[in-house]
Amino acid sequence: MAAELHRLRDKAGETEKITVNVGYVDLGHIDLLVHEGFYSNRTDFIRTAIRNQLATHSDAMKQSIVRHTLELGLRRYGREELETVKAEGRKLRIQVLGLATIDEDVTPDLARDAIESITVLGALQASKAVKAALADRIN
Repeated sequence: MAAELHRLRDKAGETEKITVNVGYVDLGHIDLLVHEGFYSNRTDFIRTAIRNQLATHSDAMKQSIVRHTLELGLRRYGREELETVKAEGRKLRIQVLGLATIDEDVTPDLARDAIESITVLGALQASKAVKAALADRIN
């Protein structure tokens, strides 16, 4: 049973919206840089700043990913894989940095039978029913 692990890119549908409160003076500085053509818009500035900070801490992040045995990128869990895990009498400990998805055809009962715990640093996509069934197992 091969895991489906994919590298994520910033494309529509592969991003998560967050809200950031910024002081007026900082916002003014950002707007000035946008106005002067350094960035195309505020979002471009914020994404660039985030990427620069992630690059600054890349060694520490790599060590942490290894230490916590996180899967990096996009990890999809389908009905067939979860049925196999259940049939083998095992339970998954899902640990993903990026995006973890549980297919729409996975029932809440199957998810509970096959998944022991879920830790996602990023985003988890699953049906409302599956998320509700696993609520006590999502860290």
